[in-house]
Amino acid sequence: MVQDLIQLCKERGPKVYIQTHNFPDPDAIGSAYGLQKLLERYGIQPILCYAGRIDKLSTSRMLEEFDIQIFSYDEIKHDMKDTDPIICVDSQKNGGNIQDFVGDEIACVDHHPTFTEEKYLYSDIRIAGACASLIAQYYRDLEITPTENVASALLYALKMDTMQFSRGVTDLDIAALRFVFPFHNKEKITRLEHNTMAFRDLKAYGAAIENIQVYERFGYTVVPFACPDGLIATLADFILSLDEVEVVVVISVREDGLKFSVRSEIPQVHAGYLIRDALSGLGNAGGHASMAGGFVPQSMVEPMGAYYEAEIRERFMDILEKMGYLKA
Repeated sequence: MVQDLIQLCKERGPKVYIQTHNFPDPDAIGSAYGLQKLLERYGIQPILCYAGRIDKLSTSRMLEEFDIQIFSYDEIKHDMKDTDPIICVDSQKNGGNIQDFVGDEIACVDHHPTFTEEKYLYSDIRIAGACASLIAQYYRDLEITPTENVASALLYALKMDTMQFSRGVTDLDIAALRFVFPFHNKEKITRLEHNTMAFRDLKAYGAAIENIQVYERFGYTVVPFACPDGLIATLADFILSLDEVEVVVVISVREDGLKFSVRSEIPQVHAGYLIRDALSGLGNAGGHASMAGGFVPQSMVEPMGAYYEAEIRERFMDILEKMGYLKA
């Protein structure tokens, strides 16, 4: 299968862009980097890119540790042409969390469910705990030994997106771990796993704890100021760790709108479907059964008035009632 992607890049390249979702996390970075280094072996010149911000401490440190170069859209858009090939990694075109770049999205490698069908010349979309598992399989299928940095980046991506192999793990993830583990650098992984929180994050934790509301076993909280995407996801994981909570919604209030992170640890509630239905007609959303995210632009928040938070909370609770999770 991966041979088809390599041939496609040779035909459309040699320069190709590998685009992650707008706020790349360790899995997006590790997967894109692993694919970049693989394609380079075949004379292809991949350029890693994204829109938005790299605002997660673990991701910034990952770039430094492995000397990964990734460019924001503002840095490269003047050089891009309509015909330039783009590979979407850890994301899908029109998925709600990826900006439409100038260029032609010829391929997609992702581990998320598909909510908006798109046609690609090459598509590898399989449900797994981490997109890095798909990239690791490419190396395995081609019988290529990954470099120490690639193996370490893929392993770190695997650990982070599966929450240390405790969330959404599939046989593909276990096979990927078994493959990359002998080649990784233990010291680099240890450095990355230490000191993953910045001092400024404490304020967000305090706000999330102060504002949390629990309905039966549904947790809901609003952080009344802007937080990085990665931190919002971390807050959702933190609240989900409470014994009293099985499903959680965390909202960060930003100048341009509301950013959401949703978690579910029970099969009855699919996090991706929950946020998709709750935000229908308001914004973009989607994700896995256990983790999902979304965004409502300010233009859609303002018509709801001063009590928009209550209206959005009711939207989530209505969907949970329809799922049979909350009592009507």
